[in-house]
Amino acid sequence: MHIINFSVTPLALFSAFLLLIHARESDPPYPVYHCQNQTFYQPNTTFQSNLNTLFSSLISNSSLQSNNGFYTTTVGQNTTDVVNGLFLCRGDVNATLCLGCVATAANDITRLCPNDRESIIWSDFCMLHYSKSTLKNNLVTGLSAHDHTRVINSNIDKFNQLFAELLYSLVEKAAAGVEIKFAAGEKGFTSTQTLYGMAQCVPELTREGCTACLQSAIRSLTMYSVRAEFMFPACHIRYQLYPFLYNTTSEMPRVPSPSSGSKRISTILAILVPIAILVALLVLGCCWWRRRRSKNHDAVLNATSYFMGEDESLRFDLATIEAVTNGFSDENKIGEGGFGEVYKGTLPNGQEIAVKRLSRSSRQGDLEFKNEASLVAQLQHRNLVRLLGFCLERKERILVYEFIPNSSLDNFLFDRENEEELDWARRYKVIVGIARGMKYLHEDSRLRIIHRDLKASNVLLDANMNPKISDFGLAKISPNDQSQVNAATRRIVGTYGYMSPEYAMHGKYSVKSDVFSFGVLVLEIIHGKKNSSYYRSHEDDDILSITWKNWTNQTPFLILDPKLNGSYSRNEVRRCIHIALLCTQENPVDRPSMATIEVALNNYSVTLALPRQPASYLRWRTTPDRLRHQRGSDGNRSPIPSCPNDSLITEVYPR
Repeated sequence: MHIINFSVTPLALFSAFLLLIHARESDPPYPVYHCQNQTFYQPNTTFQSNLNTLFSSLISNSSLQSNNGFYTTTVGQNTTDVVNGLFLCRGDVNATLCLGCVATAANDITRLCPNDRESIIWSDFCMLHYSKSTLKNNLVTGLSAHDHTRVINSNIDKFNQLFAELLYSLVEKAAAGVEIKFAAGEKGFTSTQTLYGMAQCVPELTREGCTACLQSAIRSLTMYSVRAEFMFPACHIRYQLYPFLYNTTSEMPRVPSPSSGSKRISTILAILVPIAILVALLVLGCCWWRRRRSKNHDAVLNATSYFMGEDESLRFDLATIEAVTNGFSDENKIGEGGFGEVYKGTLPNGQEIAVKRLSRSSRQGDLEFKNEASLVAQLQHRNLVRLLGFCLERKERILVYEFIPNSSLDNFLFDRENEEELDWARRYKVIVGIARGMKYLHEDSRLRIIHRDLKASNVLLDANMNPKISDFGLAKISPNDQSQVNAATRRIVGTYGYMSPEYAMHGKYSVKSDVFSFGVLVLEIIHGKKNSSYYRSHEDDDILSITWKNWTNQTPFLILDPKLNGSYSRNEVRRCIHIALLCTQENPVDRPSMATIEVALNNYSVTLALPRQPASYLRWRTTPDRLRHQRGSDGNRSPIPSCPNDSLITEVYPR
């Protein structure tokens, strides 16, 4: 048994873009685990194979909301190598957090308890348990975790009273649950502190069994600590004097009320006055800029300075930019789009850069500069193009990026001159890299980002053919848990052929809109052709329809790019087609998250759902005229052909 003690330090989080000042102590390190250390299995045996299959089943089922955060299964039943297992995710976390926690726990437990035939591990969001025998909801193996910091002695009596009132009420609520036996709540402790608590049992327990387990856990808790918890295989009790819950409703930790939390925040602000002043300036600059951006071009430039935080390390002077690009000469131009031109340059220290010079005449340029300057500077991932800085002088709006030598993915996929350079191994590497980058945007970055224009021309390839997602001019900040479609816009932007149907038709967007675009992009990588080229040359088919026909006819390899010359991994190709079809389902709820996609691409034992017929762009040809037009940067309307080649829709008004 391992007794884990934790120390807690305060953490102040200031976010200019969320306009929120929120302070909370840091959570303790995990995991907490118990190795049975009685019997062991040998490597490369049937038991290990069954255990790996069990972990794969647990991971794939942890992303399903229908499981309500709990799943149990058996592999190798009626054999000597049987293994039973389950996971239980904390009742307040969503399916995405549950998936990540279970996948991490499965990896950690084999490392922490190598070759053990029975082990159990608790992470912050979940518990995972496996055994060679029937899983027992016993009260023998229990682990304690607590903080060394103690409650002030003068408040012990009140603490005892609140402790009993809160935790025993949570026991009653959790035990009364049916599909989810979880409860959370809080009690005011002092003028600046609140006592938070949670209780949870595995759903298999009866009401009486859950009550007995939790009461035993309460009796085993370390008292008078800032934080303590006790964990049995069947139940878990926890209390602490700072928030830790996420997706509860009435019990969810709230921003402190003026009567209780204001003193705490004021104390932190008094210590961090310079930071607080900077945040205030950022907020004011943001609000002012939003009101004035459509009326005054200079307002956009000044507000962007606020967004960049006046960080001189990110600021380039115009003279330097002009010098390294030879005065923005045509010889240095490496690209051009609706936003303006891109030039190559070399800094005095030898570093090569890409200079994106936004057009002065483009109405959309102001919005793109705001998005890229404020978002990309905060995003750091190996599969995202890195922003080095910006320049704001004499009406110029310039962004400076790392130089990516191999141009964009579409040049390799659709350009005959490069047809020999993108074999299947490189294509699969690109697919996996794009998935990692999109997963970071959706779930791992400080700001949840919806890209809204993921396509082959916005994926750059570095010297080692690693993909880097670029062009965040159309990106949106997403609510933290926007797994479903719950945002809408009257201004539809993006590229026809990659847009999800709910976005193109009704203006509804979410992270699942990016998942749809990812699916189309994967199919383009497999086919070696643009989606638009299909519904230009085929009267009745587009890339999704052709893929679906071959999938249902069990001839998926007929869609492969002929340039591959039969050199490819059948398992990888089939896996990618399967994932792409799931990504392009008509209903966004049926599309997997990028976290699930990343796991599926890297773990072949993960079970994928069976796809239904994907959405088809052909049905959109009958849409009303107001959805068949695009508005250019000059405001004039022009018809959208039924098969545009990367037509950028800048303003469309949905039904």
